[in-house]
Amino acid sequence: MDRFNNALETVNGYIWTDWMLYILLATGLLFTLWSGICQFRALTHGVAVTSGKYDDPDDPGAISHFQALSAALSATVGIGNIGGVAIAIAIGGPGAVFWMWIIGIVGMALKSTEVTQSMLFRNTDDPDNPHGGPMFVVAEGMKRWGLGAIGQFIGVLFCLTLLISAVTGGNMFQAWNVGDITREATNLPEWMTGLALAIIVALVIIGGIKRIGSVAGVLVPFMCVLYVVIALAVLSFNLGVIPDVFASIFTAAFNPSEAGGAFIGGAAGTAFLWGMKRALFSSESGQGSSPIAHSAAQTGEPVSEGVVAGLEPFIDTIVVCTLTALVILSTGALTRGDGMEGADGVFTSSPPVSLVHWQDEEGIDHRAWVLGTPHEFNIDGEPITYGHTELPERTEAGLELGGPWVDSDNVFSIAAGGGLNEATASNRVMLTGTVIIPEASASYVRWDKIHVNDSEVDHWRAMANSDERPELVEPALYEDYMGATLTAYAINRQFPGVGTWLILIASWLFAISTMISWSYYGEQGIVFLLGEWAVGAYKIIYCALIVVATAGIVTTTKEIGNLSDLGTGLMLWVNIPIMLIFGGTAMAAWHGYFGRLKRGEIKRHDGKRN
Repeated sequence: MDRFNNALETVNGYIWTDWMLYILLATGLLFTLWSGICQFRALTHGVAVTSGKYDDPDDPGAISHFQALSAALSATVGIGNIGGVAIAIAIGGPGAVFWMWIIGIVGMALKSTEVTQSMLFRNTDDPDNPHGGPMFVVAEGMKRWGLGAIGQFIGVLFCLTLLISAVTGGNMFQAWNVGDITREATNLPEWMTGLALAIIVALVIIGGIKRIGSVAGVLVPFMCVLYVVIALAVLSFNLGVIPDVFASIFTAAFNPSEAGGAFIGGAAGTAFLWGMKRALFSSESGQGSSPIAHSAAQTGEPVSEGVVAGLEPFIDTIVVCTLTALVILSTGALTRGDGMEGADGVFTSSPPVSLVHWQDEEGIDHRAWVLGTPHEFNIDGEPITYGHTELPERTEAGLELGGPWVDSDNVFSIAAGGGLNEATASNRVMLTGTVIIPEASASYVRWDKIHVNDSEVDHWRAMANSDERPELVEPALYEDYMGATLTAYAINRQFPGVGTWLILIASWLFAISTMISWSYYGEQGIVFLLGEWAVGAYKIIYCALIVVATAGIVTTTKEIGNLSDLGTGLMLWVNIPIMLIFGGTAMAAWHGYFGRLKRGEIKRHDGKRN
């Protein structure tokens, strides 16, 4: 798994270059100006269209504007809002929130444009089951220009990236997070959660887009209201610190986030990168996924659905993601409180950090730091050296907020030394490990290796040939709340014992809604690639991967984040050029629509037949 994860990191390093994010921002700004500030149109006319004031039952399509928006939102308003935001803040610091907002604003323009394009080129041969998305845009659009073969090739390429994203970020990421928080709350094995999710998702997706739209139309408003109420309740008890939280968000967007407690710090560049990535993952702006759901909308005016789509990033990022960020930052969950009081366990003395050597099967020497006494384990016949320390008792605060230690709990301590880490703007690093509670011997922590030659800890590389070693900042052990569990922990800090259960319910709802919509996105990719005959097999594989994600193969935030980043990044690389190629077509239709609306040529129907 380490080799696979390292390979993903290498690929993502090329995909998620800073200049790619600059291109995305520039594209969003381009369509913002070209459309005449389409964000304003979305918040005004888009609301009217969504409410049904322009619905015409005689128009082609399978679902209403509201159901299409709900289906698209069910894919975007998901674990990314609870877990993805938490990951961004945990790695990038408060400044990541600012860059989420920027993506939310420009994302409204990206979403309006890509959905307008898909509506212009969607296939309505079967009015009750239309097909659309970037693959149909590029295939049909280039066919009209006499470049059908090129368009078909690009469409196939997009579908391949779509399927990668569907089974990773849209499926496995959701299942893994729900499995993790369910284990945290109930001690239920993750695979049982995966099995339950697979059954529920299967029952919904069998009914196709109409059932997905119907379920989403009920589920999305309910879960959004539920989550907003939870977040506002927490924030109402922390009103005094909200101004300071906003100040830290703006300051840390352009300056390093100061390390403290359980937070190792975040450079401004790290905040930019993770804020952008997590916001893109959550809102899917420019990714090309939402147009697939919107293409099923019942309308004769392609631009009207593009206007509706502009509401998605606003609801998803500006509203829901912001609430999650404020809850985490205002409750002190990021740093775990002040000093030792925020720790879950305290070592009687600071364990040493040791340098270990080993040789892989190819005879290559490796070096790594491990916390505690070097201990050799045998995995598949190969000796592996880990650090090994006695498990300290959990503190009173730790027991109240997280309960007793459970076997396989992910934990960490903070060490410092060796110079500046460019990613964190500090000299700190997180030493991660796993709680082991054997039946016949004392409980202990098995610490992961920190590879000296790992690109993320380059600042420690020189220490491999010196006597200088990192040391624990304090003899404190923290539970590693990953993704959604960090948000639950934040609510627990305000309402002990409540947050875990509330986030558990919200996580299940958000994950199910996201997985059913992404299953449809992947299904449309399969239809484009292979035809309707392959849809049944795809749905079986899709549901099986839900169980795979919770079977223990993927175990850390870093691994699941790499998987989701791969799919999101690949889709952006293919979809942004499609948007730019057909941008003129979309903008001509956009201005033509609002010109006719201004002249009174577009009438309200309010759902009445002509």
